[in-house]
Amino acid sequence: MAGFHDIIGHEMVKEHLQKAIEYHKVSHAYILSGEEGMGRKTLAKAFAMTLLCEKSDKEPCMKCHSCRQILSGNHPDVIWTTHEKPSSIGVDDIRTQVNDTVQIKPYSSAYKLYIVNEAEKMTAQAQNALLKTIEEPPSYAVLILMTTNQDSFLPTILSRCIQLKLRPLKDHVVSGYLTETMDISEQKADIYAAFARGNLGKAIHLATSEEFALLYRMVLNLLKNIKDMDIAMLLDYIKKLQEDQLDLDECLDFMQLWYRDILMFKVTRDMNSLVFKEEYSTVSGLCQKSSYEGLEMILKSIEKAKLRLKANVNKELALELMLLTMKEN
Repeated sequence: MAGFHDIIGHEMVKEHLQKAIEYHKVSHAYILSGEEGMGRKTLAKAFAMTLLCEKSDKEPCMKCHSCRQILSGNHPDVIWTTHEKPSSIGVDDIRTQVNDTVQIKPYSSAYKLYIVNEAEKMTAQAQNALLKTIEEPPSYAVLILMTTNQDSFLPTILSRCIQLKLRPLKDHVVSGYLTETMDISEQKADIYAAFARGNLGKAIHLATSEEFALLYRMVLNLLKNIKDMDIAMLLDYIKKLQEDQLDLDECLDFMQLWYRDILMFKVTRDMNSLVFKEEYSTVSGLCQKSSYEGLEMILKSIEKAKLRLKANVNKELALELMLLTMKEN
């Protein structure tokens, strides 16, 4: 469990929340939006702890009664809403957990916080029910909506909430965290960071995932040997990827990173610009055999394959066309 100072990145969001507490300008409703793994929950907890802390208004002290209650997950004035249906948050969930209890004053604090996770799952009726509380809240009530997609909210909800969007972190910040706190080599950390695209939670998951380690080995082996493989071998390889239940989207992301490295090295001749620094000699060799046009065609074919897979067309055919483009270029 962390205070604001332990959270990596998101400086503007942290500063906004800390100043709101310090200057007693806390809003009644916030939307915290960002990808899964970006730290919305950690930020919401740090905000709740600091807001209710008995000793500090900048960082939670972690020692007072209120901080200890939040750390153990049983503070009576911090309500994490739940929902029975995995796919939606219904009007009854909001009425029973928020609307029906919001008029009851805080048990032991100056504020009462309601934190709605996966808030994008609220139905239109649930949002309309919540709107009544947002429009006429008691002075002590604070609502935090955590979401991966704030476009799913009604305009009336958006207009009445302070919107705080978590942005991707810089790759060097993510790789620095992995090397310093998880003792991961720089080369590997660079790959996880590039793959996670600024999402620290995703990078940590990749660094500890056996599935990603398998995907790494298999896809890299394919990319290194694709020129020497005939169509039958390529088709067998596609089957093997699917039999091992590897995430095809992640396989394609990996391929994109690989070919971008080759293209980047062709332009810059700078080894430091590579994500796959460990594969320097292979990248260098492929760079000499590939043209700019060929590499552009390969990157376009990967993008096309991604779109085809999203459109649920024949997977084998979509991947076969892409691999043929890679082999020929």
